[in-house]
Amino acid sequence: MREKFAYSIAMLLMMVLGFGSRAFADQLPLFISRHFGDALWAAMIYFAFRVLLTRQQRWISVVLSFGFSFGIEFSQLYQEVWINELRATLLGGLILGKGFLLIDLIRYSAGILFSYVGDLWFRKNSC
Repeated sequence: MREKFAYSIAMLLMMVLGFGSRAFADQLPLFISRHFGDALWAAMIYFAFRVLLTRQQRWISVVLSFGFSFGIEFSQLYQEVWINELRATLLGGLILGKGFLLIDLIRYSAGILFSYVGDLWFRKNSC
């Protein structure tokens, strides 16, 4: 139960930082404002899987996070009217994104891998 709570806090922190990176983009260094939002989104996905799969090995959450994040990105290649209307909403845009960008795959990878390594480090140093 304690692990689920910690992962929930990490997930919420990634959400707040991600929204902050978008809301204050003009006040942040260009590299951070361009890249951190997507990396933080993927980190949030990793921690969400950890909340759901606390008893499973961490690599399972890594694999699922990659599958989910890459799946969402590749789904942006599908451009029909109904899904674009859904993407035009705030929630739809946040979940489904707007358009495919290859660099987003790199950003997602960085967010997932940094979260995984941080998770391992925290686990090692807190026990």
